[in-house]
Amino acid sequence: MKRRKAVSLALVLIMVLTAILIAGCGGGGETTTPPAATEAPTGGTASATDAPPASTDNVETIKIGVIYALTGASAATGVDQQSAIQLGFDIVNGSYADVGMPYAETEGIPSMGGAKIELIFANSEGDPEKGASEAERLIQQEGVSMLMGCYQSSVVASASQVAERAGIPFFVVESSSPSLTSRGFKYLFRQGPHDAMIGESIFDFLDSIKDEHGIRRIAMVYDNSTYGTDAAASWTDNCERRGYEVVESLPYPSNTVNMTSEIQRIKAANPDLVLAASYVSDATLIMTTLKELDYMPGLIANNTGFTESTFFTMMGADTEYIVSRLVYCSDYSEINPRAAAIEKLFNERTGIDNMNDNTARAVQSAFVVADVLDRAGSTDPEAIREAFIQTDIPNEKLLVPWTKIAFNEQGQNENALALLCQVQGGKYVTVWPESFATQELIWPIPGWSER
Repeated sequence: MKRRKAVSLALVLIMVLTAILIAGCGGGGETTTPPAATEAPTGGTASATDAPPASTDNVETIKIGVIYALTGASAATGVDQQSAIQLGFDIVNGSYADVGMPYAETEGIPSMGGAKIELIFANSEGDPEKGASEAERLIQQEGVSMLMGCYQSSVVASASQVAERAGIPFFVVESSSPSLTSRGFKYLFRQGPHDAMIGESIFDFLDSIKDEHGIRRIAMVYDNSTYGTDAAASWTDNCERRGYEVVESLPYPSNTVNMTSEIQRIKAANPDLVLAASYVSDATLIMTTLKELDYMPGLIANNTGFTESTFFTMMGADTEYIVSRLVYCSDYSEINPRAAAIEKLFNERTGIDNMNDNTARAVQSAFVVADVLDRAGSTDPEAIREAFIQTDIPNEKLLVPWTKIAFNEQGQNENALALLCQVQGGKYVTVWPESFATQELIWPIPGWSER
């Protein structure tokens, strides 16, 4: 009996000692004092050079969901955007000392121990419902920390609703519908100008040439999606305020296969100028139909389809003299060495000679996200959202010709500029404003038989 009690007591002592030893080994054998909290900078807004938050995530990769149309009518654009945004993040993740952009020399996100950014691409097919379901999948199944995209404003509208409900930041790379940043969302941020801002720039340009070239009567043709109708609303507002007459306003179905009726109506109205908002398949149809009808009015495009590499491949010399609003033109590389370096990398990566308005914004977006994540020091959505709010990236750190990137209470960057560019010699060159112009405007646009 005494022997059993002695054994039992010995076992108890062994268990107690074992527990004490295990508890003592939990921190790796050393007791460390956590670093003191870094005091937040005072005065002004945060920047990439500010000290990161004291509390950071110990992660190796940061997952970001990117939504584009990789199949369907806009697939060519989606694939170009995918290549461009991947290039931007490859520069952030790697070491590219010659580029001159922030985060190009370091590897990964400094405040998170060099954590790399992993892009998880999703295919919206250009469909808002598909975009929303992919946003849900990326958040719930892939565990992304934020979402980006999506080219079509209608897809952004639906996908960002999903992100807003989930409390996940959504970064609008290139979509320009004004309504996207007028919904009171807390988690949505857009780096580029919206169509109301762009519309003001287009009509400032028109005001500067209208007397010399007799521009008073305007026709509009536009895709009936969110992108097109918002652009047309901005144009109409400017016409009313500035004294231009709208002689035709023609919406057409997305992915239409025939533009003959619309172009015949425009020709009959005999406008001084046509404004067009179209995706690439529609832009190609418009130009093909104009040539078939031997009609070439003054044409100003609202970017998008008229600037894509596929459009130039399909239309060749017929693209000459088109004017488009852009927020980036490849001739900016003549005065910005950062743009020149990335243009070179983009050409090597894709085989495309020049970045366009959309691909430039896609590359730029990677550096904005890197700046945000570095200051957030965390994959926590609230920390990322707060870092977006505090963003203030000056022109000398940008790839694009804007004064800076900073977001207002609606998540809109009000400092993005729109340029007017014309196809001359097979590529767009800047003709307005004078501060960025590299060539003189050719106007009126020569007719088909004059080329």
